[in-house]
Amino acid sequence: MHKPPHPGSILKDDVLPELGLTVTQAAAQLGVSRVQFSRFINGRAGVTPDLALRLSKWISAPSAIMWLQMQADYDLWQAEHSGRTFDVQPARTGL
Repeated sequence: MHKPPHPGSILKDDVLPELGLTVTQAAAQLGVSRVQFSRFINGRAGVTPDLALRLSKWISAPSAIMWLQMQADYDLWQAEHSGRTFDVQPARTGL
């Protein structure tokens, strides 16, 4: 699997330029703080269910579920490629 983009980068690189909006303008239209929106589009914060709903109503696509799935894909890829190891034993039945 290739590295999925952070959902915020899609807004930063594609949506905001297409709409001709600044971060401040977009944040105001979404009803979130400029700081919160800036953290999201710069990959320092993830999509929350609240933000996913706001985004899906704001630009009509993708759906809130898709925004959350993009975040989950990004987070899982990051975890898989973090270099961390997990000392977990398989579950045993009948204990």
